[in-house]
Amino acid sequence: MRQNLNELPKDLPQPIDDGKAKHLTGLSIPKIQLTSTKENQLNLWEAFQKPTVLFIYPRAGSPLEPNTNPELWDSIPGARGCTPQSCSFRDLIAEFDKLGVQVFGLSIQSPLVQKEFVERNHITFPILSDHQYLLTEQLNLPTFDFEGERLIKRMAFFIKEGKIQKVFYPVFPPDKNAEEVLSWLNTCR
Repeated sequence: MRQNLNELPKDLPQPIDDGKAKHLTGLSIPKIQLTSTKENQLNLWEAFQKPTVLFIYPRAGSPLEPNTNPELWDSIPGARGCTPQSCSFRDLIAEFDKLGVQVFGLSIQSPLVQKEFVERNHITFPILSDHQYLLTEQLNLPTFDFEGERLIKRMAFFIKEGKIQKVFYPVFPPDKNAEEVLSWLNTCR
């Protein structure tokens, strides 16, 4: 039986900085629309004019998608932890609200899978679907392949006035990402 998706294994391998996100700081968010769990389509350029945290994860566990090799998944540095990362942002959303910062999550999973994930985990902010790789391609986001599927590596951005101001990459441990971003916002903004 699969371990609890809300808990991270103690021996989770730590990702290294491969340099594949260095180009992102200072880039403008493209004028594209992605499907959101809160709205049908969200125009990223317009929505991200406000101070925004966008955290990106490979894929969250869902009963709607098969998990064919959980041991292999857990052995990939940076792969495991999508649910703990999302839930940590959920648990600290009031702190982001106090700072006037909106929060969005993003993965390549389908809107249907994301809707189930949001409902099951009581996520109150929008999760965006980049299932057509529009944002991934336009920003040249770092990716990896798992069992024939191209997934985005875990990272987070602080965006203001449509530009990426800060990139958190690699993210480890994933359940501490929201705290790390909040700490940076409180000291560096």
